[in-house]
Amino acid sequence: MTQQSPDPLLNPHRAPRLAGVERAAAKVAALLPQTPLLPLEVDGQTIWCKAECLQPVGAFKIRGAWHRLTDLTPEQAAAGVVGVSSGNHAQGVAWAAKRLGISATIVMPSNAPKMKLAATRALGAEVVLYDRLTESRDAVAAALLEESGGTLVHAYGDPWIIEGQGSMGIEARVQMKARGVIGPDRIVAGCGGGGLSAGLALACPDAEVFAVEPEGWDDVTRSLVAGEILSVEDLAWPTECDALQTPQTWPINFAVLQARGVRGVVVTREEVRHAMRVAFEKLHLVVEPGGAAALAAVLAGKVAVSDATLVTLSGGNVDPALYAEILAG
Repeated sequence: MTQQSPDPLLNPHRAPRLAGVERAAAKVAALLPQTPLLPLEVDGQTIWCKAECLQPVGAFKIRGAWHRLTDLTPEQAAAGVVGVSSGNHAQGVAWAAKRLGISATIVMPSNAPKMKLAATRALGAEVVLYDRLTESRDAVAAALLEESGGTLVHAYGDPWIIEGQGSMGIEARVQMKARGVIGPDRIVAGCGGGGLSAGLALACPDAEVFAVEPEGWDDVTRSLVAGEILSVEDLAWPTECDALQTPQTWPINFAVLQARGVRGVVVTREEVRHAMRVAFEKLHLVVEPGGAAALAAVLAGKVAVSDATLVTLSGGNVDPALYAEILAG
């Protein structure tokens, strides 16, 4: 086995930390331009929308993937990585792996959007499909890791991934300050497994954080109320928010969410569709259903806002036919 570095920030069993978020933010800043922070007036107040849909892979997931893969040892990099994803994390891992010359295999659901499957393959990753209803993606990934000896790059249950996603909060805080806004004092983020919400909670320790999930896939919301990790009750529940379809959160994410008092919010299909149309009409942005969940919660009045509220537009990878249907109303 590869001997781990004595640096505590390179210990795979560690908890994610603010210091790690700041280190990830420095890495991302050296690699990528800042994504725009766009003002949007809602009920007479200006909120700030972080346009992560404009990342090179169309989603914030590039942040965590870059932080994780750049901290692999040479031996780990040579053995390759295995990721699990419905599509956006897949592209983030594939993009980082291609840039670093690392082989990547991504376990993806067979019903993932075609554009996400195609984009992941186009970046050079091998895609292994599984059935979301009858198979466990984590079990499929474990079998692949047993065979390859590679490193798991989980979509949310990983300290590097959490810290990398949190780099968005560091970046947004600097952008808000440049505009004379002290904040964020409130963060509204789309939530699947909770990697982004946990990362933002670490990055902005003084902000209230709201984790927004689609109806039927509200396991994090229910878990926060119950005080224990609960699973999605019906894995066949239909949703257009494929980016937020995770069966349950992991203890590493849940510990951060609980410690920071993060609150869950649930949005409906029509609320998400409305938010996608608003993003197009007011911000001129293409945002996918899962990427619009946070804005949906704000527009539906489910989260009160201030003039220092940060809202994530976390992804823009949506099949053209579905997007056209949604825009048509």
